[in-house]
Amino acid sequence: MCGIAGLMTRDGSAPDETVLERLSAALAHRGPDGEGRYAAGGVGLAHRRLAIIDLETGNQPLGEPGGAVLIANAEIYNYIELRNALGDVAFATVSDCEPPLHLYRRDGAAFDSRLRGMYAIAIHDPASGHLVLSRDPFGIKPLYYAETSRGFAFASEPRALIAAGLVEPRIDPRARDELLELRFTTGADTIFDGIKRVLPGETLIVADGRIVDRRRRDALPGGDALAADNDEDEALSRLDAALFDSMTYHRRSDVPYGMFLSGGVDSSVVLALMARLDEHPPLAFTVGFPTSSVHDERAHARMLAARVGAEHIEIPIEENDFWQLLPEIASTMDDPAADYAILPTYILGRLASRYVKVVLTGEGGDELFAGYGRYRNARRPWWLGGRAMRRRGTFDNLDVLREPTAGWRNGIVAAVRAASDGRTALQVAQATDCADWLPHGLLLKVDRCLMAHGVEGRVPFLDPVVAAASYPLPDRFKIRKGMGKFMLRRWLEEHLPEAAPFSRKRGFTVPVREWLASRGEELGALVAASPGIEEICHPEGVGRLFRARGKREGFAAWTLLFYALWYRRHILGQLPEGDTFAYLSTAP
Repeated sequence: MCGIAGLMTRDGSAPDETVLERLSAALAHRGPDGEGRYAAGGVGLAHRRLAIIDLETGNQPLGEPGGAVLIANAEIYNYIELRNALGDVAFATVSDCEPPLHLYRRDGAAFDSRLRGMYAIAIHDPASGHLVLSRDPFGIKPLYYAETSRGFAFASEPRALIAAGLVEPRIDPRARDELLELRFTTGADTIFDGIKRVLPGETLIVADGRIVDRRRRDALPGGDALAADNDEDEALSRLDAALFDSMTYHRRSDVPYGMFLSGGVDSSVVLALMARLDEHPPLAFTVGFPTSSVHDERAHARMLAARVGAEHIEIPIEENDFWQLLPEIASTMDDPAADYAILPTYILGRLASRYVKVVLTGEGGDELFAGYGRYRNARRPWWLGGRAMRRRGTFDNLDVLREPTAGWRNGIVAAVRAASDGRTALQVAQATDCADWLPHGLLLKVDRCLMAHGVEGRVPFLDPVVAAASYPLPDRFKIRKGMGKFMLRRWLEEHLPEAAPFSRKRGFTVPVREWLASRGEELGALVAASPGIEEICHPEGVGRLFRARGKREGFAAWTLLFYALWYRRHILGQLPEGDTFAYLSTAP
């Protein structure tokens, strides 16, 4: 994994070296193992390397005989097979990122169609005058761009574009409203006015500093693939083959790796696969909240790790860790996602960095195998209690915001419409989450919280082979007797029955509402007076939220706290010094 950035001027003049240096410096945390540059004509590229495969010769930029040059934030898991398929090509390295460059020379902008992995790739082809940007179909790796009067710029993180002076840190009110109501944002527009995302699966063609073409590769099967076989045992057999196939590829690494284990179904599946395939005992990391009222998963995770002979490392998280680390964590989330789980993910990333450079996680299991409660609602007609996806916002009827957030569901509605052709209601709900919640919430959290510590996160569920074996399954193979992930639970019952996959478990959660309530009076006043909050919220409404004990009020209070901290760092530029209370008390 790495950080990438670059420029293409509109008039063909040489890119500003100072701007390139600022872009590179802003991404240094993503690539502590090396730095590379490239300049030709009106194009300049910068690369920061986190070395995972081909530690000796894989430095970037990479070139090929036709003159094209590549930089990538990527793991191409099928690189060995691609090298073999390319036949007579003379490879200069054994890097997993070199095959895409030769595929580009052969296939042009369709080069990504054979890639299996996670990637954000930039290729400059002087012969055609094109700059090509491509992002993996699930959106595991991030990529952002800005079109300015001087040309086109891109980077792995929005803050790099801001730090380089290419874009001013201004809020897009529509995206801000989405963040408040959904706790993530949808589509190509980010919360920063003028900064956009390359969408999951999208390839952009840029010429003379302007986007001239784009294409899209879907993550999920469509068409005839949705007519899945109805034989349950055969479906389970295909799933078994797909899971082992994906894990075989996701274990390719020249550095040590481990995994995050919560004890839930998804991470338990990852543990079982690693135990079956690895020659050495898996290394598993687990967090817990020993002094809170939420369920602590460590004992269950410890038992599962012992069952498969894994090395198990636990870390307790206390309330004081929350207050101490939250400004620092909000600083990593430049593209904001107000997910409670940023706290344990960040702390796990910091812990894992002492042992490994790669961790495997269970993200994507809920989306592909229908684990969320909202999916059960999506299957029901409205007269039996069925509800639209994310129909109620965080602040609905709480009388906190000064102005109504009209239109905050537009992105969700657009994703639902785009997913609806030929799919069941459940498949539409899954596809809607895969379009936005997954890349712009869950995967964003994993990317930022791990890359802040120089750790790569891998997600073996988010693989085209696994998607082909899971997403088209009939609804009854996903949800049965009110329980989601039915087929995945069947697989786990066979391979690691100690996980008790069909037992009713309390989901992994973070005691944020409990911690907010303990300091609500003090915290409410600080948040209400914070820049970014006071102009959009009634101060008395904010205070009321932080004094309340209800679940909805707790979610809303957390969202405002996160936004207040995020705003100070990414709009006002205040460095995250001191704990949460000191940070909120200090004048920006």
